[in-house]
Amino acid sequence: MNNDTWTHRLARMVVRPMIGTGITPNHLTTLRLLTGLVACLCLAVGPNRFHLVFWGGLFWVLSAFLDRADGELARIGNMMSPGGHRYDYLVDNGINCLFFLSIGVGLTQAHLFGHRLGDWSIGLGIIASGAMFGCNWMSERYEALVPGERTWSGAWGFHPDDALYLLGPAAWAGLLLPILIGAAIGTSIMAVIILVRLRHLPAPPTSQIPA
Repeated sequence: MNNDTWTHRLARMVVRPMIGTGITPNHLTTLRLLTGLVACLCLAVGPNRFHLVFWGGLFWVLSAFLDRADGELARIGNMMSPGGHRYDYLVDNGINCLFFLSIGVGLTQAHLFGHRLGDWSIGLGIIASGAMFGCNWMSERYEALVPGERTWSGAWGFHPDDALYLLGPAAWAGLLLPILIGAAIGTSIMAVIILVRLRHLPAPPTSQIPA
């Protein structure tokens, strides 16, 4: 990932004073996990309650920022480790996937074209979450097989992952249903694209295939 985006720069400014204080990247990753869980819980149980939607969106934006902050602290504080990277990877994937499942659960009473969604919204949440997991897993594998190349690149100081910040304001604006539908379709298409790119890679020697 490009580590020179606007959000990475802001994260570096925020975490720089933490160096030498005993705060570790894993602390920030754990805080990312907790704030993400709170956001998902609020959006799962209160899509029609403005105060819960407000707090859910706010905690989500904070959680998305902590996703940047833990990695920046690890880099500039020389605290990178395989275990920390794995913990960060699992938390990020888990929380991002859980977000779509949570809003799917929360939108069962929503209406589309005059019909109540019911369990269809949960199905959309499962599709979006599964496709998101597939995108993340296949992207990690692609970048391991092709060192130095990124699955998706950004421009003008932004990275595609920065779109996660928009999910908070989208909740405040009452746009969770179109976000859910768009995610179910869009992430599925992205997963297929990454899979095709993986399938067209030259097969490496067995000894070079990452576990």
